[in-house]
Amino acid sequence: FYAGYTVLMFVVLATAWNILGGYAGYVNFGTPAFFGLGAYTGAVLYKAFALPLVLQIVAAAAMAGLLGFAAGLLTLRLRGIFFAIATIALVVIMETLFINWRYAGGATGLQLLRPAPTAPFESYIKMLFVLMGAMAVAAVAIARWIERSWIGRGLRAIRDNEEAAECSGVPTLRLKVLACVLSGALMGAAGAPMPMYLSFIEPASTFNLNYAIGALASPMIGGT
Repeated sequence: FYAGYTVLMFVVLATAWNILGGYAGYVNFGTPAFFGLGAYTGAVLYKAFALPLVLQIVAAAAMAGLLGFAAGLLTLRLRGIFFAIATIALVVIMETLFINWRYAGGATGLQLLRPAPTAPFESYIKMLFVLMGAMAVAAVAIARWIERSWIGRGLRAIRDNEEAAECSGVPTLRLKVLACVLSGALMGAAGAPMPMYLSFIEPASTFNLNYAIGALASPMIGGT
């Protein structure tokens, strides 16, 4: 269950990455920024209000979606390597922010005690595994709906030729921002249970670029 949770988490991250990186063709290395914001949102809300995990996930998705909206407006006019570099800069900014936030533990991190598992689960790890499994199914369902809808057709048109799509009446910027919001929200939701999974959170590992590499590589391997 402990290892299976990690596998399912990367299913969610890879599916979320594919919405912007696969459908629209914008290579995004900012996965740790959204994932880390979701993780810290959950940890801070638990520390401050002892919120249930489900509410932590909802709040994390909302915060990461807002970050995706802001980041999308600022960076999605860039293309290619320039967009990729901007997303890496976003990770550095978020990591620096949480390193200097003492309430969230700063650079040394924050230790958390798991609450008692709720019925019918006898261990918290099994509950996290089932919860992440449900999130993986939901993420794939959302991505499949996007792929088959007018949103997916518009994103694929952007990927193939953005200028031609714009001339054909496709609202390119709005679709790209929407894809960034949905992708970021799913990544943030995937990060929310992480502090309870590890009983600890700190900036260096939470905003690690390995999350970006894993999220990027999984759709490529799956597609192959």
